[in-house]
Amino acid sequence: MPPPIKKKPTELLKRATAAKTSGTAKPAVRRKKAPVKKKRAMPLQFKMLIAALLLILFSPLYYGYVLKLFSSSVSWIKDIGGDPNYRTYKSYAIRIPKNFSIHGIDVSSYQGKIDWKKVKVMKEDSVHVTFAFIKATEGISNVDPYFQRNWREAPKAGIVCGAYHYFIPRKSGLWQARFFLQTVKFEEGDLPPVIDVEDLSGQSPEKMRKELTDFISHVEKKTGVKPIIYSGLVFYKDYLKGHFDGYPLWIAHYYQAELKAGVGTKWHFWQHSDRARITGISHVVDFNAFKGDSLAFQQMLIK
Repeated sequence: MPPPIKKKPTELLKRATAAKTSGTAKPAVRRKKAPVKKKRAMPLQFKMLIAALLLILFSPLYYGYVLKLFSSSVSWIKDIGGDPNYRTYKSYAIRIPKNFSIHGIDVSSYQGKIDWKKVKVMKEDSVHVTFAFIKATEGISNVDPYFQRNWREAPKAGIVCGAYHYFIPRKSGLWQARFFLQTVKFEEGDLPPVIDVEDLSGQSPEKMRKELTDFISHVEKKTGVKPIIYSGLVFYKDYLKGHFDGYPLWIAHYYQAELKAGVGTKWHFWQHSDRARITGISHVVDFNAFKGDSLAFQQMLIK
């Protein structure tokens, strides 16, 4: 039997092509394309909300609010377990004894130009500035450069004023008193004149007290009122106590819940802080309390 004839590759290709054209070949299966999901547009309200949040987060006002809230929280935490009559007043940035109804400040050129109207309207709870002691003179020739402006503008804002002289014991007390009264014209309704004595200036306690007596005597004679003596608590106890007990006292003693000046010490004003922040004043300022009610305060004023 003759061997089978091998078909050439070209013939096989022709037959396959013919089979496709005659319909005998199976048709190719087409796959359906998956439907394309359309992205949903973000609602306009949501976009506006995101934009508003971004504006808030990047706003300096936002960080100012956060810092203020943090500061308030820290102050609140500090007061936990403390004396309830000595709490922090965040507006003034200090702790203030609560058992006082009349508060005030004392100022000099250190505080610069003061907006007294803003000082007057500042208030937190019942604490507001009722009075101000204003530096007038020092020694026998130094006038505070802001005295005349402060002495004129503070009363216009409704603040009761008093003027003080910074006493230098090595200089004549009489001449210092004369210089003080030449500069300040006291009127009815003012607080009494104040003499600020804080150090010995290299003099003996006896010499300091002699010049201080000369100053006080002259001022009292010319004004008809007893001047107020201002001093720090330690200086007062060391050099003044027992020598000028007939005069009103204004004592400086900082960061305490109460003034422990000793039994029998008849003080009227207490300078309890030197770090207060007051609206209308660009620098820190001393904060004071008056010992007494509104009637007692009125009785202190020059008639």
